[in-house]
Amino acid sequence: MREITHKLAFAHDGSAPRHGDVFDPNNGVVQARVPLGDAALLDRAVAAAHAAQPAWAAMNPQRRARVLFRFKQLVEDNMQSLAELLSSEHGKVVDDAKGDIQRGLEVVEFCCGIPHMLKGEYTQGAGPGIDVFSMRQPLGVGAGITPFNFPAMIPMWMFATAVAVGNCFILKPSERDPSVPVRLVELFLEAGAPEGVLQCVHGDKEMVDAILDHPGIAAVSFVGSSDIAHYVYRRSTEAGKRVQAMGGAKNHGIVMPDADMDQTVADLMGAAFGSAGERCMALPVVVPVGEDTADRLREKLVAAMGTLRVGVSTDPDAHYGPVVTAQHKQRVEQWIQTGIDEGAELVVDGRGFTLQGHEQGYFVGPTLFDRVTTDMTAYKEEIFGPVLQMVRAANFEEALALPTRHQYGNGVALFTRNGHAAREFVSRVQVGMVGINVPIPVPVSYHSFGGWKRSGFGDHNQYGMEGVRFWTKVKTVTQRWPDGGATGDSAFIIPTMG
Repeated sequence: MREITHKLAFAHDGSAPRHGDVFDPNNGVVQARVPLGDAALLDRAVAAAHAAQPAWAAMNPQRRARVLFRFKQLVEDNMQSLAELLSSEHGKVVDDAKGDIQRGLEVVEFCCGIPHMLKGEYTQGAGPGIDVFSMRQPLGVGAGITPFNFPAMIPMWMFATAVAVGNCFILKPSERDPSVPVRLVELFLEAGAPEGVLQCVHGDKEMVDAILDHPGIAAVSFVGSSDIAHYVYRRSTEAGKRVQAMGGAKNHGIVMPDADMDQTVADLMGAAFGSAGERCMALPVVVPVGEDTADRLREKLVAAMGTLRVGVSTDPDAHYGPVVTAQHKQRVEQWIQTGIDEGAELVVDGRGFTLQGHEQGYFVGPTLFDRVTTDMTAYKEEIFGPVLQMVRAANFEEALALPTRHQYGNGVALFTRNGHAAREFVSRVQVGMVGINVPIPVPVSYHSFGGWKRSGFGDHNQYGMEGVRFWTKVKTVTQRWPDGGATGDSAFIIPTMG
């Protein structure tokens, strides 16, 4: 059985009082063991990071960028093996795993331009002989706590920006699929980063709490469920840390009567069922406007779902693979039963799905509900599986109100040919990321990712310039260089209380 290790800047014998099992979701077999670290292990990792950070921060930004350039090339060189490893632990198909890695690399590419983003501001002649300038400096040591659903992309969202600006970083990935994060740290060190700049620790709640409480960690970045995101935000801020905590979602897709119905259905197949629905930017709620639109959409959805191929993660023809664990499969199927009990119409039932030869795998077939209403618990909460719910709206205003009033505000999409409707929707909907005829509106790396309401806690989004601002603090300098004699000029005066 494969043994996963911490990736640390100091010698560690690999022993741990506790271990977790890492499963192959295609067949339910334990394929690896991961050590679950504790506060004492974290103390040593933080000490190593603090020892490395001053020299890393003092390195000029273009040299740090060169490490990122080499890291990017190494990840690309190892793309196939990384994708296969990711797929074997998560269950997403290999092509989807490559997309996971590629979207993370796009943030690395953005961070390769970090010298430009750290230039600061300058004002000459703010007063007689007075110049004022500001600079962005690193926080020190940061930490990231990442979820199982994107074990490559989300770690790179966090650590690429954090280290580019001069911080050292400690990554705590999900214990469900930890191998790819370890490989990313190894490749970063191979790219030329000094020991201690980027480390990986494993663990469960004990390690998470140690990170949130540790006085040597200045900032924490988190992605996961909303309840845990709120917990991370509250506990970390109480400890005096800077925090960005991204939570769950219930993204809606509004389908106007004039939408290109065939394209919309094709988009929904990928957005609702891709990666088995285990994405915070999945589109699990579709809102057709008008009964005729709903009836046409339902007919096409049922036909398209019949063509979806659920297979093992190595099947090149599969549209999606298993969910991550047996417990998660049970949870998704319980939500399907809840939808039935609450009165929704089950149109396509994905429960009980099995593959010959993989009967112990964690597979859930594509599922469709119609006539879902906003008072149903199954509508209010995040299911995080291959389940699509249809909520019928009578008109545009009713459709607009659904994502606006929902407790989550991560992403939303509008499918229409009407420019005025799209403009009105973008202006008024209370959601952080909006797509117009784009079903999964994840912003490109030079913008930023972040939801509203219970989808995001903290004042800064992930990556882009928002990420640079999160991982730095501003220092402003006001300076005067006398010309050798006192002029007595008092035109530049700092107000005081008299």
